[in-house]
Amino acid sequence: MPQPVPPPEPPSIVSTSQPGEFAPLAASTPTLFSVPTRTMQTGAVAAPTPPETLPPESSSSISIPKRSAVLLGSPISVGHSVVGAKQPPASQELQARNRNSENKTQPVKERAAAPVLQKSLSVSQLPSVDQQPKEPPPEPNPRESEDDRLSPLPPSEETGRESEDDRLPLKLPPETPRESDTPVSPSPLEGEPWSEEELVPVSPPRKTQTQQPSPVTPTTGSNGSVVELTSDRQEYEVDRQVVTAEGDVLLRYQGSVVDADRVQLNLPNRIVVGEGNIALKRGAQTIRGDRLEYFFAQDSGFVLNASGEIYQPTAGTDFSGPLPNDTRAFARPLSDRILANQPLSNISSPGGFGAVFGAGRTIQNQSAFQQGGTLNRLRFQADRIDFDSEGAIARNVRFTNDPFSPPELEVRADTARFRRISPLVDEITSTNSRLVFDQGFSIPIFQDRRLIDRREREPGIVTFGYDDGDRGGVFAERTFQLISTDKILFRVTPQYFIQKAITEGDYIDPSVFGVRSRLDATLSPTTTLRGTAVFTSLDPEEIAEDELRASLRLRQTIGTRYPHTLNLEYSYRDRLFNGSLGFQTVQSSIGAVLTSPVIPLGNTGINLSYQAGAQIINADTDRIDLLDPVRTNNRVTLNRYQGSATLSRAFTLWRGEALPATPTEGLRYTPVPIVPYLQLTTSATGVYSGYSSSDTQASLSADIGLQGQIGHFSKPFLDYTGFNVSLSQIARNGTSPFLFDRLVDTQVLYAGITQQIYGPFRAGFQTAISLDTGESISTDYFLEYSRRTYNVILRYNPVLELGSISLRINDFNWLGNPDPFPGSGVRPVIQGVPATD
Repeated sequence: MPQPVPPPEPPSIVSTSQPGEFAPLAASTPTLFSVPTRTMQTGAVAAPTPPETLPPESSSSISIPKRSAVLLGSPISVGHSVVGAKQPPASQELQARNRNSENKTQPVKERAAAPVLQKSLSVSQLPSVDQQPKEPPPEPNPRESEDDRLSPLPPSEETGRESEDDRLPLKLPPETPRESDTPVSPSPLEGEPWSEEELVPVSPPRKTQTQQPSPVTPTTGSNGSVVELTSDRQEYEVDRQVVTAEGDVLLRYQGSVVDADRVQLNLPNRIVVGEGNIALKRGAQTIRGDRLEYFFAQDSGFVLNASGEIYQPTAGTDFSGPLPNDTRAFARPLSDRILANQPLSNISSPGGFGAVFGAGRTIQNQSAFQQGGTLNRLRFQADRIDFDSEGAIARNVRFTNDPFSPPELEVRADTARFRRISPLVDEITSTNSRLVFDQGFSIPIFQDRRLIDRREREPGIVTFGYDDGDRGGVFAERTFQLISTDKILFRVTPQYFIQKAITEGDYIDPSVFGVRSRLDATLSPTTTLRGTAVFTSLDPEEIAEDELRASLRLRQTIGTRYPHTLNLEYSYRDRLFNGSLGFQTVQSSIGAVLTSPVIPLGNTGINLSYQAGAQIINADTDRIDLLDPVRTNNRVTLNRYQGSATLSRAFTLWRGEALPATPTEGLRYTPVPIVPYLQLTTSATGVYSGYSSSDTQASLSADIGLQGQIGHFSKPFLDYTGFNVSLSQIARNGTSPFLFDRLVDTQVLYAGITQQIYGPFRAGFQTAISLDTGESISTDYFLEYSRRTYNVILRYNPVLELGSISLRINDFNWLGNPDPFPGSGVRPVIQGVPATD
């Protein structure tokens, strides 16, 4: 709104005032200008100008619906002078005020139509809260040229001259009166004389020493941190040092970017209030809402009607304040206003979070189900979010991993708190949380505290599994973390064999209880230690001989471009599956194994991998010449030296096009659009094993197969068929003295199919058949319920008598490949080589 304007010079008869008659300034009030004794010379002066017909500025006849920024023509650039800077002489300021009085006698419409300042970037230095407010910047001379008026600079920065025009103070409209503020007296009409007291600046009511807030020590940054504010229109209130910006507002401070329609910035108190289409972006974290209040000093604030995304890998560092010398904090992030309005694109889901309830094993020509993992990006919505450098608290909150709305899967809670515990562990505590499927069916979540652990861990409160061999059928288990640090993780999982207890009729016998434990330690960035122990019975008489399995493995990564893995390992009663020979137990083994990564050979498309090891093994044998005449078992201890290498290449015969990544087409039932294809796979593997008994076993295998998928899994019926078929032919020379690695299946047929039945339901099987005997080596049956955000797979193997239920929650921004799950501890032996965990 317009500033009260002084009248022209008074008539010749004017009483002068002495210096002692002036009212003193408040201690906490910034000195805008000082006025010495004014002596007016008598003489002929022009007649007073008649008053304007408009009411005074503070008159009650002016209707002010709300406080808002005044449209000053072109957007402005506000600069704030440094404390202690040279101030213009009071006489020049008074003369400048008189000249402004002449200009302000123009009609109001004519003054409002003139552009004031140039649209540019406004950079302010936040003052210390215990310092006095800084002097206002000089006001541009209205009689300057257009270029000078649009780009005002201090005299020393322009031409070095100190003219009266260059020293004009910036006069911007004051704050609109509020009920709590002292009423402003009506300004005298133009033409009436001003008293000397009216020329003395008076402290604003809210800036008295009794009302001044106590100093606050900033938690991030230091005094003088840079605030960058860009908008279409800006208004600076000199008395309170409040900047009001409107129109495409972009505020940047210490790595935080705020987009809004309207923003008010309080410089002394370091407070930002934003309204309308708010977006706060810190690193990879984004919060949107209708209203934002952000306190720079405390690095805290709140958002109303909030929504946004959480990227967990960097959530801890993004929510904590940057260091003063952290140059990354000053890199301008891309404005969220652009990202929020563009359609969803580049949607990918290479991984997710998997939980396997039951027992299983790794089988050839089939990838293992994922167990564990991380959901990196979550979408949320809440009525209110209070946040600080330690985390955030949300009310009436909803979380989902679905990028589309309405989400297929979400977690709802009355309240939720996100808190960082360590660089790799975050905590979410909630009240009345429940899991909602397709906006309808919901189940309560009894665990109100969840750890988001970026280390490998197993999920679940109580899980169920099936193992007919060691545990007698259905069993239940629960995992407890006894030691959990950044470098050491020790877990213990008690088990109860439900089916065995019912069958034997003894529910508290030690034989129906079991336990498994696991120790993971990070000794260095390239060295890890893993130890496991499994008790399938707690009966002391059974533990020593048949019911204990254990292993200890030290893993060292060697190299950077093609990192190899060196395993120094010891195992006790390792459980292996060797094709037609079935389950075999290695009583003990100790040694070292070196494993290579998959190495591409130039641009040929051929991949190479190899493995070499030396071990001392005690296992079962059927060679009488190696056994003692008097013995209690058929085990023998031998040294084994083994090496293997594999060459593989795939040829794409045909490739189709994927559907668009929309919730009704390409992403209707799957986390990624399905691409139809047909591929020919080939591989050759050579294995050589030497034993201290002078026995050797050498083999060379050739594999050829066809795999592919047809359809897009988007229509309700029969829109997806996945298949694979391959034949393995093995040439063997020599025989292993052990049973666990003896090669007996020289011709093996692998086949599998997965077919959509109706909607999200798919069924299939994967089998391996020995053509030497015509018998099935192993067959797995699947029933899958697949959705975009999650899927559930029921799996059962009648040959191995193992079953499991796999729940997978898909991540739409996941990096890396999941590791195979340990399952029941069964490892297959492929061409005489035990598979690694």
